[in-house]
Amino acid sequence: MEKSWPMWLGLVLGLGAIGAGLAFWPTPELQWSAATRYSARIGFPLLILTYSARPLFDLTHSDWARSILARRKWIGLGFAMSHSVHLVAIVTLFRLRGEVPETVTIIGGGFAYVLLYAMALTSNRRAMQALGRWWKRLHLLGIHYLWFIFAQSYLGRIFREGTEFEGAMGLTIALAAAGLRAAAWVRKRNLRKVAVAS
Repeated sequence: MEKSWPMWLGLVLGLGAIGAGLAFWPTPELQWSAATRYSARIGFPLLILTYSARPLFDLTHSDWARSILARRKWIGLGFAMSHSVHLVAIVTLFRLRGEVPETVTIIGGGFAYVLLYAMALTSNRRAMQALGRWWKRLHLLGIHYLWFIFAQSYLGRIFREGTEFEGAMGLTIALAAAGLRAAAWVRKRNLRKVAVAS
């Protein structure tokens, strides 16, 4: 339980986002629309922490970065929990509206959830050993694809009236996290070159 608490925190925060939507808006459609937005916002920091944990440690070697890295799996599972709640909110909202999502949304979003659950189900040593090199490929593809989904969502909000600031902030955070990963990759490559040269 000492390391797994971020997973349960993700579930609690996701359910709290649903509760906030239901509590503060007057009609079912507005309630579930708000719940969808709130649960996405709750999940984003958990995804960014998971995405940034390794490069933060590689670049700083600090105790706080080590602590985040040690809990990365559980933070990622916390994101899976909160984003599962987000999925419930999305499905409920579309059912209330009597609408069907666009094909591109079903394919793009559906693939994101397939990757999310594949990563969640393989976040253990047994799966890592069974999949071999494919484990790393799966998790690398999954984390980058989930990052992309959020990044393009925030980019779209920049050009939508009333959500410009939220879009700019979210995209800035997403790009900063990508910058961290790029910087860590460059540093590791340079260290490898130095080691080979010596």
